[in-house]
Amino acid sequence: MSFQNPVFIPGPTNIPEALRKACDLPTMDHRSAAFADILHPAREGVRQIMKSADAETFIFPATGTGGWETAITNTLSAGDRVLAARNGVFSDRWIDMCQRHGLDVIVVDVAWGEGIPADRFEEILVTDTAHQIKAVLATHNETATGVASDMGAIRRAMDAADHPALLLIDGVSSIGSMDFRFDEWRIDIAVTGSQKGFMLPAGLAILGFSEKAMSASRHAALPRTFFDINDMSSGYAVDAYPYTPAVGLMNGLKQACDMLLAEGLENVFARHQRIAEGVRAAVQAWDLSLCAVDERVYSNTVSAIRTPDGFDANQIVRHAAEKYGVAFGAGLGQVAGKVFRIGHLGSLTDVMTLSGIATAEMCMADLGLDVRLGSGVAAAQEYYRMAQPAQLRKAA
Repeated sequence: MSFQNPVFIPGPTNIPEALRKACDLPTMDHRSAAFADILHPAREGVRQIMKSADAETFIFPATGTGGWETAITNTLSAGDRVLAARNGVFSDRWIDMCQRHGLDVIVVDVAWGEGIPADRFEEILVTDTAHQIKAVLATHNETATGVASDMGAIRRAMDAADHPALLLIDGVSSIGSMDFRFDEWRIDIAVTGSQKGFMLPAGLAILGFSEKAMSASRHAALPRTFFDINDMSSGYAVDAYPYTPAVGLMNGLKQACDMLLAEGLENVFARHQRIAEGVRAAVQAWDLSLCAVDERVYSNTVSAIRTPDGFDANQIVRHAAEKYGVAFGAGLGQVAGKVFRIGHLGSLTDVMTLSGIATAEMCMADLGLDVRLGSGVAAAQEYYRMAQPAQLRKAA
């Protein structure tokens, strides 16, 4: 690989130089007053990016997987019933985690490439008149398939069923890049990580908890120590942690939140949509298709691109790395070898994305696929020219 080239994997994402420097701190006493100037602004920044007025935010030295475990162990007890859809690798892994913790999981299996069926959730919740289902789990953006599901529709389904279950959302590859509305969707727990929309190295599990979820944590009986939010809350109350925090990463998170908020969340979301539309224009020009079944579920952070039957899509990923020093995402699970993924989230621009599209074209041409050099690049260029950001048009 070449460190001079941007990466086009769905995470970890490209790290802006300012954030690299923000993470590069000398050793700090994490029990000193100086740490409070990192801790509390980082938590407040996360709250704003999740679009919440009063969610309790927690930052653990872990990854998104640790965030999943934090969510379930702090709100549920062994034998509790939860409802979840399986439509990709990451939703499946969260289900597997629940089952390993002794939870009773109602699994709604969905074809990979489709979104979570809110209507099916509503049917199941309506029949649960005894309210045995304690939590609904949903993956906002399934990174393996490039599918974004409608979280607002899931909340409406729960309301229509008049069901009191907690709503737990995996926003690992959406928060900080796609519109996410913690308060409006009345989310109880949102989970994300540092290495995607926040443009940092992996190493932080980042969560938002509603008041309802905080209350549930006082009665949940699943074992937890490292991920105990009540211990963490006690630490935060005295400007500290119950153990050693990742101080450099947290300083990076503080600055990442400042960068996103300075750009303006709506501008961040518009940038990601614009970049994604350019990639989708290229895919159409190549006469290929996305794993996502239609535009209603297209992800603005990752595109999983189907290759022709009988062709091993992993060849594109290997070839890009070996010949051109560029990283694309491989297919995972049921779509392994059938798709390659272009991640278009985090620190990325139209111009950077064009280099990824051009590299993908060269790889496919090298490997004998019927792709004309320049076709996808031209389609994306035309889109980006017409969809140029407003601030750049004004500057011109």
